[in-house]
Amino acid sequence: MVTHSLADRPDLLEPALALGGVGAEFMRHDPVGGLTRARRLARRWPEFFLVVLDGDEPVARAVGIPLAWPTEERTELPDHGWDGAILWAAQDALDERTPAALCALDVQVAQARRGQGVAATALGALRDRAREHGLGRFVVPVRPTGKREHPLVPMAEYVTRRRADGLPEDPWLRTHERLGACFVKIAPFAMTITGTLAQWREWTGLALVDGENEVPGGLVPVLASVTQDVGVYVEPNVWLEHPL
Repeated sequence: MVTHSLADRPDLLEPALALGGVGAEFMRHDPVGGLTRARRLARRWPEFFLVVLDGDEPVARAVGIPLAWPTEERTELPDHGWDGAILWAAQDALDERTPAALCALDVQVAQARRGQGVAATALGALRDRAREHGLGRFVVPVRPTGKREHPLVPMAEYVTRRRADGLPEDPWLRTHERLGACFVKIAPFAMTITGTLAQWREWTGLALVDGENEVPGGLVPVLASVTQDVGVYVEPNVWLEHPL
């Protein structure tokens, strides 16, 4: 397998986008995430938009954003996780600040190639790209894929679950750890999505009730108020750092 950036192969954008999206429909309605639609990232930072090819076939993409971190005012990774990293990158671009780190935002693998180590190849290529561009840190706000099966389990408990071989129970966390990533901290409100009850019905097909509501694809429940006509989803992620 070989990896190209869109800076070198802009023709790979459409095949890369065809590999898949963010998952559940409600995930598309994070207002901060709108800053990093794939086409926008491809235009702004094509050097960090990578496509993995097996022969001529695109089998994965890996997308990162550069950050000015750490700095005097940014001593820790943001508790807002994925959203926080996006806001930092937007601020840095507007202020023309020199980045010092790369944050991985998106890794997608073709459905037929999942479970074959392709994700690890894509992550490794993005890590190498950070090094090639003189960036000193490579971090990831990880959305553990297996957490969807345990929405009521606190993230702090979930990340401690290990298999008999000592590796994480969660497959996506396990992939990162095998590549040498280290746990930094939990981002308790990495993504926040709000909507009316009608919008949540449109996004999930469910009529939310007062209190906690488990929804397909959610890592945690949606907290809803019928009186206020609002549902709020606040998703935790896990900050990991890969050694360079």
